[in-house]
Amino acid sequence: MSRLTVAVVQAGSCLFDTARTLAKAQALIRQAAATGARVVVLPEAFLGGYPKGLDFGVTVGARSAAGREQFRRYFESAIDVPGPESEALGALAGELGVHLVVGVVERGGGTLYCTALFFGPDGALLGKHRKLMPTGLERLIWGFGDGSTMPAVDTGEVRLGAAICWENYMPLFRTAMYSKGVELWCAPTVDDRPVWQSTMTHVALEGRCFVLSACQYLRRAALPDDVHPVQGDDPDTVLINGGSVIISPLGEVLAGPLRDAEGVLTAELDLGELARARFDFDVTGHYARPDVFTLLVDDRAKPPASRMREGTPYDDGVPSNSGRGLGDPLHPR
Repeated sequence: MSRLTVAVVQAGSCLFDTARTLAKAQALIRQAAATGARVVVLPEAFLGGYPKGLDFGVTVGARSAAGREQFRRYFESAIDVPGPESEALGALAGELGVHLVVGVVERGGGTLYCTALFFGPDGALLGKHRKLMPTGLERLIWGFGDGSTMPAVDTGEVRLGAAICWENYMPLFRTAMYSKGVELWCAPTVDDRPVWQSTMTHVALEGRCFVLSACQYLRRAALPDDVHPVQGDDPDTVLINGGSVIISPLGEVLAGPLRDAEGVLTAELDLGELARARFDFDVTGHYARPDVFTLLVDDRAKPPASRMREGTPYDDGVPSNSGRGLGDPLHPR
């Protein structure tokens, strides 16, 4: 029976210092690959940073000059895809012969997106997923993804997909991804609540898939001195406390949850567990009742209005690798 070693990285960004964060990511990916991992997952918004505790000077009906300047710094910390940082990650994936799933903050025109990038062991950027629904104040700093970037990436052994943080609470999104045959469900996140593990266990059991949840561990010391989060300025204050975990298709915790520190979790997956788990429950297969339920998924790209007027087809140069379930009654075209 086939076995696959995987790893999730728990670490925090160096906010507003993308070069330093990239170097940190590269070192952690090397550490994970050294364990024999062939799939490595990094947390949400790792490159570009998750600005926990910042409000960007916003109150209802007003924005401050200081908040606009803070957003400028954040915008300049984000990355272009493709761009130098994504090329560096791809080169590292190729060097190590691993699949990478990396959370980034991506620039798209004048808008930022919370994105998961997929790299193959040949170094290629295989696809990306833009977070469909930013949560709470995230909507102020991030745009909304669309159905064109919901890839299921075939590694030759398993199919990878990603749901970023609270997308894991979206039943229809989960169903759309299950219909694409996702077997390694990657969940880059910053949700460090203990209850998050119950969500990850539910997804594993519902999707009958392995779940790899990678959360940041972030302390105040990782923020610049002139940035003041609402949690205070004590450098030892924990802003995001991890909770990364790896779970089997039958809900067994294989590694983690890791808290109170940075680190790398690894697990050797028995891929035969996928079939054993789906014996009595296949959420978009024999348990689906397509005679009763139909899910319509709009997977068209939604380009900027100006380009739509010009009639120019949207193509940002990054494969969506959508893995559409053609002929699937739960995911019709």
